[in-house]
Amino acid sequence: MAHDKSEIKPTEAELSLLNVLWDLGPATVREVHEKISLSQKTGYTTVLKILQIMHDKNLVIRDESKRAHVYAAANSQTHTQSSLLKDLITKAFGGSRSNLVMRALDDSTTKQEIEDIKTILNKYEQEVS
Repeated sequence: MAHDKSEIKPTEAELSLLNVLWDLGPATVREVHEKISLSQKTGYTTVLKILQIMHDKNLVIRDESKRAHVYAAANSQTHTQSSLLKDLITKAFGGSRSNLVMRALDDSTTKQEIEDIKTILNKYEQEVS
């Protein structure tokens, strides 16, 4: 079954494995399992099954040229984050980026984070002017 890669939204479990692949680069199931096991209890066969499902959904690519198949993310981290964020803005914030930002900035936001955001906004404002 062919899917348009840009339409497929990874599940929480799939996103966890994508984060590992973005961190490690192309990796075997064993390498992905070892890395994910540092933060959550997941069986090897579970990781294998999720990667196989992700391959069917075109979320990962698989190199079958070696005995141990090597998996890699099909899309960049930036592409996937942008796609998920656009979906969230549309579904949860009625298409309003400013509502998303206001919800993200709560009492736990540090002064350093605010300064970082100001720097990013100033840079962005100069680029669009």
